[in-house]
Amino acid sequence: MDFDLIIIGAGPAGYVAAIRAGQVGLKTALVEKADLGGMCLNWGCIPTKSLLESAKLYERIRTAAQFGIEGIDEYKLRFNWRLARDRAQRIVRRLTRGVEGLLAKNGVAVISGEATLVGPGQVRAGDRLLMAANIFIATGSRPRPLEAPIPAELVVEVEQLVRPAEVPQQVVVYGEGGNALEVAQMLKLSGGTVALVAAAGRLIPAADPYLSRFIQGRLSRDGIRLYLGAAITGHYESGILAGGERVQCERVINCSLRQAVLPPVECQLDLADGFIQTDEYLQTNLPGVYAIGDVNGRSDLAHVASAQGLHAVNVVKGIRRKMEQRHFPLNIYSQPEIAQIGFTEPELAAQGVDYKVSEFPLAANGKALAEGTLDGFVRLLSDKRFGEVLGVQIVAAHATDMIGEAAAILQMEGTVYDLAKVAHAHPTVSEIFMEAGLVAADQPLHI
Repeated sequence: MDFDLIIIGAGPAGYVAAIRAGQVGLKTALVEKADLGGMCLNWGCIPTKSLLESAKLYERIRTAAQFGIEGIDEYKLRFNWRLARDRAQRIVRRLTRGVEGLLAKNGVAVISGEATLVGPGQVRAGDRLLMAANIFIATGSRPRPLEAPIPAELVVEVEQLVRPAEVPQQVVVYGEGGNALEVAQMLKLSGGTVALVAAAGRLIPAADPYLSRFIQGRLSRDGIRLYLGAAITGHYESGILAGGERVQCERVINCSLRQAVLPPVECQLDLADGFIQTDEYLQTNLPGVYAIGDVNGRSDLAHVASAQGLHAVNVVKGIRRKMEQRHFPLNIYSQPEIAQIGFTEPELAAQGVDYKVSEFPLAANGKALAEGTLDGFVRLLSDKRFGEVLGVQIVAAHATDMIGEAAAILQMEGTVYDLAKVAHAHPTVSEIFMEAGLVAADQPLHI
């Protein structure tokens, strides 16, 4: 055997699995045809969040007068997309160099080129046939092609969005879910005119409907036009047709739901809805061949992909445990941020669980008032009998960071009584967790 493990694809699933495999003594090769870090580091998570932070700061400066700051000339203030893009690319280069260093440090052989799965234990990379006891397919996913009757030159893919020096000022974002929301707000906050067209009736299909309703209202207030349950049916000289209406735009940003990026395969690999089918240990129908990350269709979140990579390495090393994917948070880097973990209300209702909803608003939190970020809440779903926390939903400026506390509570099967006893520093926004726990325990303190 050439290797103990060959990994195809160097995104958050592949490179994390490769690093861990090297750490536990597996002779590992990582085959990547493009850039280390995959979609997440190069044109997805990292650059888009960097651009979004620039846009959020621009908006905050525009409204600085409410904090007592004078002297800002709004006529001179403008958002320079090129400079924001350059900053994002510097962050990308720093992170990808870090990944490269970690792979080298842990003895991973990085092979450039397209990999073909020949069969169990066999991968062809260029003109080399590599042999390994185990193979991980980690080739990721991308938005589905926009199958609308509009000219191809109108459509911009997300990887194209983060590269140009300028972006269109009048756009339609097509799709639903976190990526579509983030792109729509990023372009709106940076000064553009934005419409969001979603074929689904809900903005965030994976989230609790309560969160979808909240963000729908927020986007409308921010001036983003919404066309829900609408398809793009054509175009005219100044834009596109959506839901029977004319929508002016220069370009359509494709943020459609995702499809698997499959490597060339010379054997029978079972698929389901275009994704690689896996069992509870992430193994495919082929012995010794695993599919990790977006390519298996279980999730399109980078942190879930990395967790699956670590899980699969454990399985190879003989540690066979089931993954509880419900313990991984859903993060959306909107304005304000949205995060969710555990069960949603419809899921609990469908299971017949007798549950309780407890909520604490940011408007009653001192730190949020001081920061001027009052729009949000923490929402607990708990079991009425024992008080076990079954789900947490957060809308706040830093919800994607705060959800980590909720993840710990769920991982430990903690109760609202446990949460109510955790002392939080004051003043902090995270105090709303304790306050929500007190509400759930029928001992509300500040409401």
